[in-house]
Amino acid sequence: MAQKRFLALNAMDKLMREASSLRVSESAKETLANVLEEKATEIARKAAILAEHAGRRTLTGKDIALAMK
Repeated sequence: MAQKRFLALNAMDKLMREASSLRVSESAKETLANVLEEKATEIARKAAILAEHAGRRTLTGKDIALAMK
């Protein structure tokens, strides 16, 4: 069964074309989407721990910024 994708491959194409004038393969789009989704999940988990530690049930931008450090 295919994994549910949260980031559109079209968005990955636009990101890479913005950074470079090279052509972008489908596998490059899929790989970038997978890497970014894994990193985003990791950051969200850390941010959730920070919010819970602060006694909140809502994630804030500050939690995300701190989790990225």
